[in-house]
Amino acid sequence: MAERPAPRPIPVVDLDPAREPLYFACLEDWPGSDLLAAGDHKRRWYARAREQGLRVKLALDEAGRPAGMIQVLPIEHAPALGHGLWFVLCIWVLPRTPLGPSRQRRGMGSALLAAAEQDARDHGAEGMAAWGLALPVWMRASWFRAHGYRKAERRGLATLVWKPFRPGASPPSWLPETGKRPEPAAGRVVVSACVSGWCPGQNLAFERARRAAAAFGDSVEVRTVDTTDRARMLEWGRSDALFIDGRAVSTGPPPSEARLARLIRRRVARLDGPDPSR
Repeated sequence: MAERPAPRPIPVVDLDPAREPLYFACLEDWPGSDLLAAGDHKRRWYARAREQGLRVKLALDEAGRPAGMIQVLPIEHAPALGHGLWFVLCIWVLPRTPLGPSRQRRGMGSALLAAAEQDARDHGAEGMAAWGLALPVWMRASWFRAHGYRKAERRGLATLVWKPFRPGASPPSWLPETGKRPEPAAGRVVVSACVSGWCPGQNLAFERARRAAAAFGDSVEVRTVDTTDRARMLEWGRSDALFIDGRAVSTGPPPSEARLARLIRRRVARLDGPDPSR
């Protein structure tokens, strides 16, 4: 019986300027992508994060097209606490492509993570940290555990995981929960968002909320908290969030503009009540 050919090595390359627009849209470049409505937040975040040590790597398919990506940076600039670690903001492999089937479950994620870990080691990192979800979807905590990561902390459905590279490395921790909420405004509904810019999905949620709020004119006030400023991130205890009159709105997956308009409309209808913040 003939031996099976060895699996083709997956090329992993550093992001280059020519591919930056594709990276800003999470590699999804087919027509009609909703990520095009997410604004330029990621482009502006990238310009700053690159100076802070951000590293982006792409996995290429058989035709040399980017089909997976990982972005990591020193944890001192990430939405977590720690020292000497690098942090995986996200790792993403296309579930579909315009010209072919899904690229998932073909080893691209493992190749990306291995390349990022080696890069971190080469730059003197003491370990790698990441966040993972309990749900069987994107960024699964169980996938990281299968790659040698261990639990540091858990908060709801999200687990902070890490892999030390050397003895004496210290585990990461979540940002402290501050409980901070936006202040109400008399006679207006307040739509507030913490926006870091690194995730187009979160950016899309904010842009949809901003567009939905515009239809209500002066009845709605839109506020933005720039959490690329780490002091502001620590003040709010989060990097990205959306609030309508102080109530957090789930942004994963990003709610539709129609749903956000309904939520705002309900609050606007109550403006004649005793307290719009309730």
